[in-house]
Amino acid sequence: MKIINRSARFNYDIAETFEAGIDLFGPEVKSVRAGQVSLTDAFVHIRDGQAYLLNAHIHPYQDSAEKISPTRPRKLLLHKAEILGLASKTQTMGLTLVPLAIYNKGNIFKVEVGLGKGKKKWDKREQIKKREQEREVEQILRGKH
Repeated sequence: MKIINRSARFNYDIAETFEAGIDLFGPEVKSVRAGQVSLTDAFVHIRDGQAYLLNAHIHPYQDSAEKISPTRPRKLLLHKAEILGLASKTQTMGLTLVPLAIYNKGNIFKVEVGLGKGKKKWDKREQIKKREQEREVEQILRGKH
């Protein structure tokens, strides 16, 4: 199962993508398996040589006795060299780290993180126009066949 952050590719031009592990508690793992995750407002922040996923909402598991905050910071598991490289790119180039998806590989959950630059309003409008034109062309071609 793969949970995708659809608004990330609309709001950012993604230059590079990275795969990172994520540190979750037991009830959070069950919620992610059930697909109860929202990445719409989430972002990645690097602090003290560690990468953290912030504002990702993982719905509390219903049968859990533990009270875990749904939007708590979650540590991302990356190599130190990767973290240092990402930190330098975000500081010098003005790029942002955005979670694109959460998925599982066997019993391990991974987060796909994108390094991108925010789009301007006119870029988003242009993308919407392009998508609508492609949709119209497809409809016309389907109508002829």
